[in-house]
Amino acid sequence: LVQSVLDGYNVCIFAYGQTGSGKTHTMFGSNEADPGICPRAIAKLVNTCLGGSSCSERYRFELGLSFLEIYNENLVDLLPAEAAAGAKV
Repeated sequence: LVQSVLDGYNVCIFAYGQTGSGKTHTMFGSNEADPGICPRAIAKLVNTCLGGSSCSERYRFELGLSFLEIYNENLVDLLPAEAAAGAKV
């Protein structure tokens, strides 16, 4: 997943399943000691972009992400617009 993003591909993580089956836990985890897929992937990307590897010296990175939910056939953006507009690393 992370390597594909670094190679320039768009990536989507799609969690689908019955209510209570663990989708949210898998995606976000329960705390810092037990992170889910999203916190781990974002941490790896940020570490790579900010100097965690030799490629950070040769390339300029620009990351964009979306957190969307489809619930009862309605699309919900899970990132508030004001948070997304001011996010800088």
